[in-house]
Amino acid sequence: MKNIKYTIIGILVIAIFSLSIILINNKEEEIHTNAESISNQKIGWGIKRKDNHEQPDVGSKNKKILEDNGGICLGNKENKTVYLTFDEGYEAGYTPQLLTILKENQVKATFFITAHYVNTQPELVKQMIEEGHIIGNHTVNHKSMPEISEEKIQTEVMELHQVIHEKYNYEMKYIRPPKGEYSEKTLKITNQLGYQTVMWSFAYEDWNEDKQPDEEASKKKILDNLHNGEIMLLHGNSKTNTHILEDIIKEAKNRGYEFKSLDEFEQ
Repeated sequence: MKNIKYTIIGILVIAIFSLSIILINNKEEEIHTNAESISNQKIGWGIKRKDNHEQPDVGSKNKKILEDNGGICLGNKENKTVYLTFDEGYEAGYTPQLLTILKENQVKATFFITAHYVNTQPELVKQMIEEGHIIGNHTVNHKSMPEISEEKIQTEVMELHQVIHEKYNYEMKYIRPPKGEYSEKTLKITNQLGYQTVMWSFAYEDWNEDKQPDEEASKKKILDNLHNGEIMLLHGNSKTNTHILEDIIKEAKNRGYEFKSLDEFEQ
């Protein structure tokens, strides 16, 4: 009788163990299948400006994919708020003046930087942090993330993260995809790495140093497109931006807009 009892217990143990193995394998297969099913189709961020102070058309599908993965591109449409951001791949000699203008006008901005920038301009990055600006991750080498592997994405993001932490004891939490290109898959990857993707609702062709736009025309374009909840993208290597930034800030404030940090972002 006792042997029969032990035999039944043994059978039950083996059955439970076998069932556990099956469930684990099924779970691993499910995770793998889910990962494979996430689209890596490249999305190139773009906007259609309205020039009438209404929020621009950023594309409902792209916006949904972005926001479903924790990203942002537009703030609250009821609030006259502007979030000023700069992309800084390298230093062209203008950032010190930009920082002076921001300080004198009491505006906090976000600077998305690459590894090249921090390696060549460590003191400017230190100044940004000390003056209350946000440092954002623009990756190590500014590669289009949908074009590289998941492992490479992690390297591009986390190596820069580690450098900034080691140099300044600063934890970055915002990322701007290089070239404004992402996919649903890359958004999920960077979100899992602890980052919030920040796109924009205004930008213009200001990055080409050899073809800088006219200052008055640029000023008009920026001011004509001010809108509630705006995430404004400017490039720090622009001579034009450097010359018109103070006028832009003062006129925007005169029109009732308030400049806020991304840490104060309202959806």
